Amino acid sequence: MNFNDNPVMQKRLLNIQETAHFLGISVRTIYNQIGRKAKIKFPVKAKRIGRRILFDIRELESYVDSL
Repeated sequence: MNFNDNPVMQKRLLNIQETAHFLGISVRTIYNQIGRKAKIKFPVKAKRIGRRILFDIRELESYVDSL
């Protein structure tokens, strides 16, 4: 069974590279907008697990739907 064929096995949290690919934007754009001193904040709040920065795909989909 392929990982992508099973909806239960699909990832819910995406890293920055996957998030950039999902939204069609640059990884650098995300890094620039999640920084503490960012003038323009990224519209989806990041989840931090240790040093990992992750984004919930459901929140990303809601954001895209709201555009």
